[in-house]
Amino acid sequence: MTNRLLGVACFILLLAEALLVILSWLLSAMMMEGVRSLLSSEGIRWFFGSFTSMMASPLLVWLLLLLSALGCVQQSGVVELSSQSRPITYRERIALRVAIIFLVIYVAIIALLTLMPHAILLSATGEFFPSAFSRSLVPIIAFGIILFSVSFAMMAGHVRTFSDILQIASFGIAKGAPLFVVLILLIQFWESIRFVFG
Repeated sequence: MTNRLLGVACFILLLAEALLVILSWLLSAMMMEGVRSLLSSEGIRWFFGSFTSMMASPLLVWLLLLLSALGCVQQSGVVELSSQSRPITYRERIALRVAIIFLVIYVAIIALLTLMPHAILLSATGEFFPSAFSRSLVPIIAFGIILFSVSFAMMAGHVRTFSDILQIASFGIAKGAPLFVVLILLIQFWESIRFVFG
């Protein structure tokens, strides 16, 4: 069902992009002021020349990190602890405690980098927003979730090798791959609107 909805979203975005190309051509042919055609030489150069820089968006990185974090949580076995279908083993209780200790240490390090006077992650004026902290909030949260999940999975014995860690870290990315296609089309459509009417 989800892939079907994403497929419909992709179709709508492709159709909207095609309509925008035609509309931009018609409006520029009518000499409407402030409208640039995507079919002009300038528009074609813009499309091919700036495609990579448009896609180099924080949204793609955030999506990548969040999908990796969600995949780690799902594959580590942490979610299964909340189900009542089976009792928690002794090893899983110890693993959960160790993972919580790692998470507390991680949060303490982030707190030291942000809450102390003249903290490194704050802006030059000492503000949270905008600062290095606010720009890296999504990666900070994602790395904390990944650290918690991977440390739990290792201590509980669900993960034994580095290839297993790589497998659980990439699981969410593989499952969420269709979202990347939708996001790429969405970014392209938004940037095309900005080019035509901007």
